[in-house]
Amino acid sequence: MFRTIPNQITLARIASVPLLMYLILVGSRSSLATVFAIVVFCLAALSDAVDGYLARSFKQTSTFGKFADPIADKLLVVGALISFVELGELSAAPVMVIVAREFLVTGLRILAVADGEIVGASILGKLKTISHIWLVLAVLINRSFGLGPAMETAKVALLYLAITLALVSGAEYGYRLRRLFVR
Repeated sequence: MFRTIPNQITLARIASVPLLMYLILVGSRSSLATVFAIVVFCLAALSDAVDGYLARSFKQTSTFGKFADPIADKLLVVGALISFVELGELSAAPVMVIVAREFLVTGLRILAVADGEIVGASILGKLKTISHIWLVLAVLINRSFGLGPAMETAKVALLYLAITLALVSGAEYGYRLRRLFVR
């Protein structure tokens, strides 16, 4: 199970989260640590596409991978967002909306697994993940390079997009799995 390359990539993504958080938290504006945080985050985010591609291409999909891959994505994004709250880059309320959605959808997926069903990511869920990645990148790039008011505006717009897609995709998962609530 852990011996496949896709699963090892997923585990490496999970292991990168503490390093990413450390680099974000110790990095000040325009510091080398913040630039390294961008590199670590980009590599980890890209590894999500790579492990999925490899798993499908080499027929190495597994129950572990289907469970761990979305958890790894959530840990990566949530770790960065929590670090940004600590640094005052984002306020806690919108980050809590995003985190709550992640917990609720993961809970729904666990309930579905108990019924013998593995729930894959929907297109809205994938768009949500992309919006969260862009939000993290915008904050990191602005912290590192201080691109001014235009980037601050982009950061706010990406935050609203990330919250909107979190809520809409969360509602979509709730609707798709509504049968779990009527037992």
